[in-house]
Parts: sequence; structure tokens; C-alpha cells
Amino acid sequence: MSATALVLILIAAIAHATWNLFSKQASVSGPTSFVWLMALLGTVLYAPVVAVALLLSPPRLTAEAWVFLTGTGLLQVGYFLFLQTGYARGDLSLVYPVGRGSGALLAALAGIVLLGERPGPAGLAGIALVVLGVLTLGAHGTSAARTDTSPGSAGIADASPGDASPGDASPGDASPGDASPGDRSPGDAAAQATARAATITRARPRPTPRPGPWALAFALVTGLFIATYTLWDKYAVSTLGVPPLLQGYASLPVMVLVIAPFALRERSRTTRVWRDYRRQVAGAAVLSPLAYILVLIALSFTAVAAVAPAREVSVLAGVLLGRTMLGEAGLAWRLAAAGAIAAGIICIAVG
Repeated sequence: MSATALVLILIAAIAHATWNLFSKQASVSGPTSFVWLMALLGTVLYAPVVAVALLLSPPRLTAEAWVFLTGTGLLQVGYFLFLQTGYARGDLSLVYPVGRGSGALLAALAGIVLLGERPGPAGLAGIALVVLGVLTLGAHGTSAARTDTSPGSAGIADASPGDASPGDASPGDASPGDASPGDRSPGDAAAQATARAATITRARPRPTPRPGPWALAFALVTGLFIATYTLWDKYAVSTLGVPPLLQGYASLPVMVLVIAPFALRERSRTTRVWRDYRRQVAGAAVLSPLAYILVLIALSFTAVAAVAPAREVSVLAGVLLGRTMLGEAGLAWRLAAAGAIAAGIICIAVG
């Protein structure tokens, strides 16, 4: 692989992981409005690029090709909505590698079942590595607990209205002349004991639950959509002769049309998403198509067997971004599991 191709692919991988970070950051806003705004802005920004490409090399599209151009948009609707919902329920470092890994795994299995492909030892090892990585992430992500040691978090979570009355005080708060031992009632002593216990409790880190199994479920469904649109687009490009750039772009205007009734019905929410998360919307709108375009450029002068594996550095980048940018816990085992998934995808690609 040439140095130019390697640089393009690595930039594409970082771009892919970064727009997923933006999606995670905006996931609390609800999926519909964010996805619609992202698709709308992406449609506008990349329309001139696609128009120039089509003018320079006009394609000959059959009726079946138009079906596949429309269908990829419908599949992308499901992909983005399930991905965004998964991010609302789970960590970036859980949902992203599971979605990417299960997508590659299901695509490989579909090739075996539907297309009669026969993977070699490397491909079989890759399938096993992906399964192992996904299971590891799923097991840790839905059963273990982590400790929240952020300042003040335990005090807020632990204190209940009945823990202390306004008059509660620790022994150091009272002066020697305030009260004699005989003036204190049993209730005062109990109140002070309660205050001391509450103080000790607040100082202890409080366990907080990890994402539930729904996050993993949405990630796996996202992987199903990835596998489906991968096979769908592969047939459109390789068999029907649809230009890859057009096939990749077609999903954006279709998504805009399909989601518009739902996004516009909740105009206040959509307006709020644009006001509060316009940077994330713009970042995802630019980087999501850009990652694909850079891969297409690399593919134009580099073998697929070399390009596909190198892209999977994005899985590791997603885990690192989850830790460094979002403070997600469990870096060591999530990075190990993501590494197994990335290695498995590479083996599937070359095997």
C-alpha cells in the first residue's frame, strides 16, 4: 500500500470515529431531529461535489439502479436511527465497536450463506475474534458496575430529604458554651449521629450501573443494518454499475424526505437540537460522507484487500475517544475487546 493511500484511510478512520463521537454527544436530544438535520446539511454541502462528478462522467442508470439508490437511503434511515438510540442508552466505547464488528460479522455470514463464499482459515479466525470481542463487550457492559468518583456526585445521590434537618450539625460546629451535656436530648444525639453517618456515606464513591442490555441490542441491530446496506451497495456498484460516489450520496436526500414528516412535526424539538447541538450536527454532516469519499479515493488506486483492514483502526479510535472525550470507564478491557474485533474484521477482509 502506498503512503498516500495509507494516509487517506487513516484520516477516513479518524473521521468515522469522530462523527460517531458527535452523534453520541447529541444522543440525549432524540434521534429523529438530529439525523434529519445531519442528512439535510450533508445533502446541501455535498450536492456540488456530486454534481461536478456526474457532469464529468454521466452514468447510465437503469430502473433497477434507481431502486437501489432509493433502497440504500431507507437502509441508512434504520442504521442512523438505531445507532443514535443505542448511543442514548450506552457508551460510545460499547455501541460503536459492537455495531461495527457485528456488521462485518453478519456481512461475512451472509456471503457464506447467500453467495456461497468459503472463507479460509484467516476468515474463520476473524469470525471467532469478532464474536469473542462482541461477547466480551456485552458481558462487561451489561453486568458490571463502575464507581463514580466525580466530585459531589456521591453527596447528591446519597442525600435524601430525611437524612438531616436544617439544625443538624457536627460536634465541631457548636461552641463550648452553646449547650451543656445535660441540655442535649436523645433526639439531638441521634440527629448528630445521623449527620456523621451521612458525611461518611457522602465521602464514599457510589457505584453506578453500566449501560443495560438494550444498548447492546440496539448496537447489534445497527450491525444488522450495516451488513445489509454493505451487501446492497456492493451489488449496486459492482453489478449495476452505479458510481460509488452517487450510491453513497443518494442515502442523504432519501433520509431527508423519509424523516422530514417526523422532524417537522416536532419543530420545537428540532429547533432546540439545532440550537444546542449545531456543532455536532455540522461535524457529523461533514465527516460522515467525507470518511466514505476518502475510502473511495483510496480504492481507486489501491486493492480492496489492503483498504478494508486499515479502516478498522476506527474501532480502536472510537474506544479511545469514549475515554478521553466522554470519560467512559473500563478502558483496558474495552480496548482489548475492540482490538479483538478490529483484528477479526481484518482477518475477515483478507481471508
